[in-house]
Amino acid sequence: MIIAIPLLAAFLTPLIGRISGKARNIFVITSLAFVGFLVIILARDIFLNGLHVYTLGAAEPIPAGYMVPVRIMLEVDSLSIFMGIITATISLIAVIYSFSFMKGETGHNRFYTLLLLLVAGMFGMEFTGDMFNLFVFLEIASISGAALVAFRIRFADSPEGGFKYIVVSAISALMVLFAIGLFYAQYNLLNIGALAQAMQYTMLDKMALAILIAAFAIKLGTVPMHMWLPDTYSVAPASITAMLLAASQASMYALFRICFTLYGVTLNLATVGWIVIVLGLFSMFIGVTMALRQTDLKRLIAYNCVCESGFILLGLGVGLAVLGNPGALATYGTMAISGGIFHMINHALFEGLLFLVAGAIFYRIGTRNLNEMGGLGHLMKFTSILFLLGALASSGIPPFNGFASKILIYESVYQFNPILAIIGILVSIITLAVFMKAFFSAFTGPVLPKYKDVREVPKSMMIGMATLAVIIVLFGLFPGLVREWLTDPAANALINQGAYIEGVMGVVP
Repeated sequence: MIIAIPLLAAFLTPLIGRISGKARNIFVITSLAFVGFLVIILARDIFLNGLHVYTLGAAEPIPAGYMVPVRIMLEVDSLSIFMGIITATISLIAVIYSFSFMKGETGHNRFYTLLLLLVAGMFGMEFTGDMFNLFVFLEIASISGAALVAFRIRFADSPEGGFKYIVVSAISALMVLFAIGLFYAQYNLLNIGALAQAMQYTMLDKMALAILIAAFAIKLGTVPMHMWLPDTYSVAPASITAMLLAASQASMYALFRICFTLYGVTLNLATVGWIVIVLGLFSMFIGVTMALRQTDLKRLIAYNCVCESGFILLGLGVGLAVLGNPGALATYGTMAISGGIFHMINHALFEGLLFLVAGAIFYRIGTRNLNEMGGLGHLMKFTSILFLLGALASSGIPPFNGFASKILIYESVYQFNPILAIIGILVSIITLAVFMKAFFSAFTGPVLPKYKDVREVPKSMMIGMATLAVIIVLFGLFPGLVREWLTDPAANALINQGAYIEGVMGVVP
């Protein structure tokens, strides 16, 4: 139902919109709120009782007389539902924010239809237990996301951003499909758990691993495949940029699932781990240095997204590199993975807030250029406070959520290689400098005469931003609870390959 409801609602939305725009808005937000309620119920069940497998059209994964699953399945563990929580939260906030932000645009029926399709695609990627359906839901999310980026065609750069997104997504999806073909040719299987059990680590399997890492790194905007990301994120409507960020997290989840569940920690992944570490370091360094020279506020935040994704990859890479080792090093590898997963939700929260604040500024003054701003803090006091809060969280300043996840990454990575931790700390310091520059340019100084009549944004936009801000503060004040209930179970589910396979096959390899 979590996947089916937004999919069905996407097709009902234009019909309801023909009757009444207000009824359409109520229908959309009610659908996503109900989906969020279902996600919470499922999360509680999974955290208490463990992994769930749902077989479409049948009562059991493996029919009588067969040794392998031949049906389409959804397989949800603590990591999957963790990603579902991110998707449900960001999508609901994005819709609330969009009601006012998109009010002056036309084609609202199409907009909310595409938004619901994007939500369905993200949930599908996170809950599917089948490689081919991972590709299908990736395509749904990519096509709807590209249309949403290009939605405001009155801006010349919007179609360009949407075109770049669909081209990059098509290349990534074709690479995923090619890797699936390699698996199917060898094992005659598509189910992730069954493939993990049958995996022989042949040369074709290693080729498929390299292809999949590259494919999802492209979707993440990891350096050196990051060129499309600032051009896309900066031109999309602010609420959609926040959702694209959540969609990139779904691609990050797919990368996690491939490396750990499909290939498993039994394979010597030290080399793969160092490749991911290097990708993360380049993303951190290039992302933050490119952000330094930006005058476009949304491009600045977009480059910071590249940087923050690097921290997540750093945690994942260290985990991959050391989990095969005995003793304390493996413990720190688990901590690095937990820190990376924690930073995923934090990244979605504080970057989402920053994009919404940038959208609020554009909504009022019609420009993203920092050189044309000044004194907005006198006119948009709450917006300026929210921007500062998101900036401090992104920079890893306590007591906000970014500090809680980054300190985990620093501590665990330091045990692996102190130089990597030092680089991470330096990048966070530069990030703080980047956002302080942006804050002073936009919000301090005298009020420019042309902005003297500017006021705060409408209530629905403020509610969306304030909700993210409250979660950021709560996660920063109570990180232990977040780790206990969300990130540590997700990390353990990721590392425990056998439980995922047993959910489908009934036996641990």
